[in-house]
Amino acid sequence: MQRHTLCPIAGQISSKNGNDQQAPTSRFMRHAAIFSISIPMRLLALTALFITILTTSAHADHDGQPHDHDTNTAHSDQPLVTTANVSTSTQASTSDTSKISTATSTSSGDAIQQFVAGDFSQRQAMLSDWPGSVESLDSLVEFIANDELYQGNSGQTYLLNKDDQLFTYPNKEETADWPSDLSQITLTNALRSALIFGQAKVKLASDKPAQRLQAVDILANNIDQVDPAIITAAAANEDSAKVKKALTALQARIDFKNGDLPTQITAVKLLADSDSPQVLVDIESALAADNLDSALEAALVDAESSVSRRIKISTWTGHIFTGMSTASILLLAALGLAITFGLLGVINMAHGELIMIGAYTTYMVQNFFQAYMPDMAGWYLLAAIPAAFLVSAIIGMIIERIVIRPLYGRELETLLATFGVSLILMQLVRMIFGAQNVEVSNVAWLSGAYQVSSSLVLPYNRIAIIGFTVIIVALLVYLLNKTRFGLFIRAVTQNRQMAKAVGIPSARIDMMAFGLGSGLAGMAGCALAQVGNVGPDLGQTYIIDTFLVVVVGGVGQVWGAVLAALGLGVSGTVLEIGIGAVLAKIVLLVLVILFIQKRPQGLFALKGRFVE
Repeated sequence: MQRHTLCPIAGQISSKNGNDQQAPTSRFMRHAAIFSISIPMRLLALTALFITILTTSAHADHDGQPHDHDTNTAHSDQPLVTTANVSTSTQASTSDTSKISTATSTSSGDAIQQFVAGDFSQRQAMLSDWPGSVESLDSLVEFIANDELYQGNSGQTYLLNKDDQLFTYPNKEETADWPSDLSQITLTNALRSALIFGQAKVKLASDKPAQRLQAVDILANNIDQVDPAIITAAAANEDSAKVKKALTALQARIDFKNGDLPTQITAVKLLADSDSPQVLVDIESALAADNLDSALEAALVDAESSVSRRIKISTWTGHIFTGMSTASILLLAALGLAITFGLLGVINMAHGELIMIGAYTTYMVQNFFQAYMPDMAGWYLLAAIPAAFLVSAIIGMIIERIVIRPLYGRELETLLATFGVSLILMQLVRMIFGAQNVEVSNVAWLSGAYQVSSSLVLPYNRIAIIGFTVIIVALLVYLLNKTRFGLFIRAVTQNRQMAKAVGIPSARIDMMAFGLGSGLAGMAGCALAQVGNVGPDLGQTYIIDTFLVVVVGGVGQVWGAVLAALGLGVSGTVLEIGIGAVLAKIVLLVLVILFIQKRPQGLFALKGRFVE
């Protein structure tokens, strides 16, 4: 009777330790028999039972499924409760059926589906020798890191996002049919370690140098568990100089930690060429130790100075790059204003809202692609750029025709009128899209970053913005200097009355030039949507900075706007590092005021005769 009483208790205790089923074993039965002899023996038996349960649960995976070698040794003289994936050796027919079911589920589907359907040992084996592609393993890592990977009733694979939307895998279609026992796929420490080194192993075998560099980074972040033989073998077969240099640096870090004194000194001299912050931490920790050998200490001091200098260079290079990307955004926003302000003499306070319209146009194009062309959704940005230009240009021409044209020559009235237009546009956007920010996703081919060195990473989206700005400036310079339309714009800007006298339709040129400036603002909004929030107040964030760029650069001067944007963007970023964002803005405004007092015409002044 003791035997029948203890089995459910053991199952309950095991369940509290993460198991999904009762799993009494022959060891439990022996303890039950001893328990009925005497009180001291019962205490001993109960202690042994507790130790056995802890040992069994320690070998279970996160779903509560024990190892195969544990289940194969379990036996009992009464039927046991089994799950879909695990059976006991006492039930031969159930075991055969379960194994066939498991083999079928793990052999079907892609590698991620096989991983989800497998048990602990199968998952560990898959991670050690991943059967799928590098991309599928990266997807698995991402799903698990974001807590998105789940398993259904019969081993199906699901993805649950942060908004509690359930998707089938691999087709990623949303489903409302939630399984009754949906369980999250998590990793034990053993599986997590296997995943780390399995990912490194797969990437080291890749034919892409970038992925092999990622493998080196993974190993470097787990350097205490790395087998040096792996590094030696990878370096011997490596044909990329950049990857080989990274492997050599990793080998030097391992030698520095574990080698003898001559090996450590040699390793420190190699690490002196590094710009990795982690290498600097290792060197500083070694210098803090007592009783250092004099030769090793001298090598460490030299290496610390070299690594610190290299890290500072990389850090400031990153700051300058950030300043250039900020300058590119300012320049995109200011180019249109430079044309309209220089040509018409209108202080267009609605220019920021035209930037906002370009950003919302990008949002609408993204939604259109996702709804009607999901296969092409990753390329929506290529269609959003001309769409943002056209929508903003049309709205700008309407504003010029209805609001600004009757007010030419009355600067104060045009300032107030365009300020009212900006309020109207902001309120219309709030009525249509709501007051909250909308989500514009980054396209996949602009996600991620280019790693120049261990301490310098350049985001792809900011690199693209800089390149996009260079292309726009080149096209604008060509348009203004090499086309008939550009000639008319320059003529009207320099002498409106003379341009009218020679037959240039100044009214139509005004409208088209205002449309061109508004379209450039729309493209600036399209670019901003990739790096910042898109909301009704987007334009207000940049309107003051764009006016500063135009005034400092010179009214109507493209190259002046380029230099002013570079100066304000880079200097603003550098000042923010030293004194903070608020004080940096104040200092920058003071410097601009002083500059305008000394040179009111800006960096470049218009040349020509003016008739007022």
